[in-house]
Amino acid sequence: MKKRKSKRSDELRPEYDLRQLLQGAVRGKYVKRYQAGTNLVLLDPDVRRAFRNEKAVNDALRLVIELRRVGGGKARGT
Repeated sequence: MKKRKSKRSDELRPEYDLRQLLQGAVRGKYVKRYQAGTNLVLLDPDVRRAFRNEKAVNDALRLVIELRRVGGGKARGT
């Protein structure tokens, strides 16, 4: 029994040209960082808008850590 080919087996839109999309792409660009144990965290769009760069995010997180230490380390509701 032959399998039917769907009308649209490829989900990529016809106007997208992979040769053009991948032009300048570098394979393994971040592999050294990954192997070094760098953590990648994706921020929600509203959070992303609140910070200009990674330094601002790190500063805010360090402040949260310090405030938890000062406050006894207990989060609200626990």
